[in-house]
Amino acid sequence: MDNAPLTESSLEAVEAVMRDELAQGDSVLSNAAPIMRHLLANEDQALFSDEIVARVRGMLTDVARQMLYAQAEAAMAADRAEFAESRSEPLVAALAGDAGFLGHLHTLTMEGQLARKLQDRTGLDPVLSPLLQELVAAKDDAMAAAAMSAIAAQARFMQQLQRMAMPLGELPGDLLHSALVAFRETSGGDESAAAAERKLRDEFDEGLGRIGLLTRLVMRLGKGASRALDIDTAGLALFATGLAMAIGQDRDVTVLAFSDRQFARLALGLRAAGLKTRALEEQFLYLHPDVSLPENFDHLTPQRAAALLAASDLRAES
Repeated sequence: MDNAPLTESSLEAVEAVMRDELAQGDSVLSNAAPIMRHLLANEDQALFSDEIVARVRGMLTDVARQMLYAQAEAAMAADRAEFAESRSEPLVAALAGDAGFLGHLHTLTMEGQLARKLQDRTGLDPVLSPLLQELVAAKDDAMAAAAMSAIAAQARFMQQLQRMAMPLGELPGDLLHSALVAFRETSGGDESAAAAERKLRDEFDEGLGRIGLLTRLVMRLGKGASRALDIDTAGLALFATGLAMAIGQDRDVTVLAFSDRQFARLALGLRAAGLKTRALEEQFLYLHPDVSLPENFDHLTPQRAAALLAASDLRAES
């Protein structure tokens, strides 16, 4: 990075570059849900065989299947599979029509895909990172247990993505609510659907999901939470969680910042989290090895980086 003397004009220039890149990134991400919805609605799979689209479709179907199986159980249906299949299409369409729900599944799919790519490129294990290995062996029993729970949850996550599964218990609370509202609205007021909805709500505990477990682990790290901001040490899942928490940003938005054409969002997030130039560049080597940060970016303060992120249209919508 360039260490030329800072002037007001050079700082304005780097801020203008980051602001423009952030706006372009916002435009790409804001169009993602409508495009994904269009692809999911298209029945010609030969034209749209992309892995992410296929996996999101599979996850939507799995969410619908779980709710409909619960309804079949409440209705004491003789064949739960047949019961669910006969009612699946309108429910899947309703779920796909929810931009927030669709976006979350899209983000999870991208996270899993990136974890596999990083493993192939750098050898970074998508489940058992060096930091998690260390924490499992901690003398603090509560810390060790929290780390073990996070590892188990991450292992399940990678397996579930492979199967195109989306357990209801892994959804954020607001998205489970959205899914159940869609279930209710497409059930036509059926009493068995109402009974199934009550049961699913009663059984749900957001804190037991992967994201809840990762969040609690970062919180338990306390003053050592900055260790989660090194992807090579923490692993992708804990890194995403730690960065989102450090800057007060939705985790899905943070994960999206790891994708192509989002380098400005990632760079600003890392700077807002307080990373120094060397540490910030190390994270870029993992996620965007071919991208160079703009001249004088190292003069941008965490406060200004946070302000630029806060002004982002996508941040405002998240």
